[in-house]
Amino acid sequence: MKTKNILLSVLISALTTLAVIFAYNKFNNNGNNPNFQSSIPTNYKYAGFLDSGYGPAGAPVDFTQAAAAAIPTVVHIKTLTNAKTVNNNLPQQNPFSDLFGDDLLNQLFGQGGGGRQRILPERAFGSGVIISSDGYIVTNNHVVAGADKVSVTMSNMKTYTAKVIAADPSYDLAVVKVDAKNLPFMLYGNSADTKIGQWVLAIGYPLNLDVTVTAGIVSAKSRSIGINKGDRPIESFIQTDAAVNPGNSGGALINTNGELIGINSAIASPTGSYAGYSYAIPVNIVKKIVSDLMKFGTVQRAYLGISYPPDDLPEEKKKELGVKDGAGVFINGVADDGAAKQGGIQKGDFITKING
Repeated sequence: MKTKNILLSVLISALTTLAVIFAYNKFNNNGNNPNFQSSIPTNYKYAGFLDSGYGPAGAPVDFTQAAAAAIPTVVHIKTLTNAKTVNNNLPQQNPFSDLFGDDLLNQLFGQGGGGRQRILPERAFGSGVIISSDGYIVTNNHVVAGADKVSVTMSNMKTYTAKVIAADPSYDLAVVKVDAKNLPFMLYGNSADTKIGQWVLAIGYPLNLDVTVTAGIVSAKSRSIGINKGDRPIESFIQTDAAVNPGNSGGALINTNGELIGINSAIASPTGSYAGYSYAIPVNIVKKIVSDLMKFGTVQRAYLGISYPPDDLPEEKKKELGVKDGAGVFINGVADDGAAKQGGIQKGDFITKING
C-alpha cells in the first residue's frame, strides 16, 4: 500500500508539471506579439535577467549584463516638423499677397504681412524602446506629436524612417513602426513588483548624445505630477533618482535583470534639466495602452465615474458629509455616464470590499 501511495504521488506530481508546462507554452505561443513576447531575444542570451538580480548579501551590484542586454533595444528618435504659414487672425490681409506671395512680401517687409506668420522647420529628439522583433517601438506621445517626419536610429547606427501607428496624450504614450525584421527587443517586466529602494537603470539619448545609461533607485511609486494632457489624463509614475534629461523621454527604465519596468517621461526641475527626480510610466500601464493602440488605434478606457473626498478631509466636514470611519471609500458623487451608476453605486455608499 505504501509503495502504491508513493507511485500515485509521483504520478500526480508529473501530471501537474506537464499541465503547468502546457499552460505556459500555450500562453506564450503568440509569435512576435509584443503583448506576450514569447521568444527571448538574442541580445539577452548572456544577461542574468532570469536571476533574482540582487545576488548574495553584501555583494556589489553589477549593472553590466542588464545594460548590455538592454542597450540594443533602445533607439534614438529624431523628428522634423515642416515649415508652416499660420494666420494670426489679424483683421486685414495684405492686398498684395495674391500678386507677389507671402514669402516675397516677408523678405521685403518682414514677418506678419497680411496677418500671416512663417514658422520655420523644427527638429526635436527623444528615445524609444523596441518591443517586438518586427519593428514596433513605444515612446512618449510628446516625442512624436505633430511631427511630419520621424526617423529612428539604432544603437548600431542604422537609421530607419518610422511611421506613427497611434498615440494617446492622456497617457503620453505612442507606438511607432519601422520596416525591419529580427530586431532585438526589450522584455517586459512587472512594475507591480518594483520596490522603493531597488536599483534601476535609465537608458536613452539625453541632450542628443549617443546612448547613455544612468543608475539610481526607485524613490517613490504612484506619483501624480499633473503634466499629462488630454481627456481625463492618467498618471501613476515611478519616481527615481536615476539621471534623466531632455532626450531621455520615451527611453527605458529597467531593473537589474534587464527587464523594462517603465518608460521615462518627465523630470522635476526648476531649470529644465535633471535636478534629482525623474518619472517613468509603469510598464503594466504601458502594456495595456500599447495593446489597445495596436489593436484598436485608440485606448479603450474603463470609466468608473465616482468622486470621493480627500484623505485629509477635516473631521467636521466628514461628519457633515456622513463619511464613515474605517478602511473604505466613501462615495460623495456618481457620474451619470459612468460604470458605477450602471452597477448600482449611489451617493453616500461606503465601499469596503470588491467582489467579496
